[in-house]
Amino acid sequence: MSPRIAVIGGGPGGLAFARVLHRHGLPVTVLERDPSRDARPPGGTLDLHKGMGQLALEKAGLLSAFQELSRPEGQAMRILAPGGAVLRDWQPDPDEQANPEIDRGRLRDLLLGPLEVRWGRTVAEVVPGDPDGTLVRFADGKQETYDLVVGADGAWSRTRAAVSPVVPQYTGVSLIETSLDDVDTRHPDLARLVGDGSVAVYGVNRSVVAQRNSGGHVKVYAQFRAPMDGLTGLDPADTDAVRAHFLALFDGWAAPVLDLFLRGAAYVPRALHTMPVSHTWTHVPGVTLLGDAAHLMPPLGAGANLALLEGAELAEAIAAAPDALDEVVRTFETHMWHRAERWAGFTITGLSRLVSPDPSQALAVFDAVQQEQ
Repeated sequence: MSPRIAVIGGGPGGLAFARVLHRHGLPVTVLERDPSRDARPPGGTLDLHKGMGQLALEKAGLLSAFQELSRPEGQAMRILAPGGAVLRDWQPDPDEQANPEIDRGRLRDLLLGPLEVRWGRTVAEVVPGDPDGTLVRFADGKQETYDLVVGADGAWSRTRAAVSPVVPQYTGVSLIETSLDDVDTRHPDLARLVGDGSVAVYGVNRSVVAQRNSGGHVKVYAQFRAPMDGLTGLDPADTDAVRAHFLALFDGWAAPVLDLFLRGAAYVPRALHTMPVSHTWTHVPGVTLLGDAAHLMPPLGAGANLALLEGAELAEAIAAAPDALDEVVRTFETHMWHRAERWAGFTITGLSRLVSPDPSQALAVFDAVQQEQ
């Protein structure tokens, strides 16, 4: 008989895990707390790295479909000084496929494909060690038992407590997110500023980053260093107050840069958290983690790629040896920890340089990335 496997979380990592298992003919239960696939906006754009996210999609048999949906031109990157001067303007070659962009919603739909997701299943607790397997207890009081539970349930994972007491810690950086719709028609000046990819502006301990998505949609992020309670009392629904707060933080910046944020219609504040660089745990039979649940990092392009690859790799390993589930998971965890530690160190250092007292550090990070590519 096939092992009873559940993955908690319908994000990129959980769906990649389920999709690869499905490709190999193994059943898997996908438990997602959202009540439906369209219950909330899926988020912004992702750049999928050739040796990570794209490799995961290849393992799922979805690479060709991804290439049809992705936007290689989205790799373009322009960096401005706060006063508006252009410091860097990198345009990818027409055949550049190192890190093409794809909207999160399109990636989710691609991964979902034939999968059956149990929507609206909010997990309250995961309890290993039951004689019949690992218990998953739901918020409605029901429970189910599995041979393996994979926690792909993000930063504030309910699965993590089954293997580790560690919780995310604040990085010292907060952000306010907004977006522009139909930008080419309604805001042609800002569309030209953003271009086909992204525009980033770095100042002292703050930055503004705008990323083009498909369909004329642009996501804008204003990042800044602040105490954990720095956004307390700021009502996102009070757009005038949010804009005033932004203008106070970014006083003196060029008007077009400010307009990227000020023309937004809705605002969402967030505090950025991370897990320790070397987060590991003593192996617990019947449960494991992947993606942000295992190694939460700053949003600098690695997290989703790692989650996708980890989900695909774990599924492949299980498909190759379904009767050696515990051994497979032990090996997977060791490999995941080693790779994630390197990326966690890179991204945490990167955030400290991108939102720093010395804006020239951001240019150094950009130049180093271009040399790597």
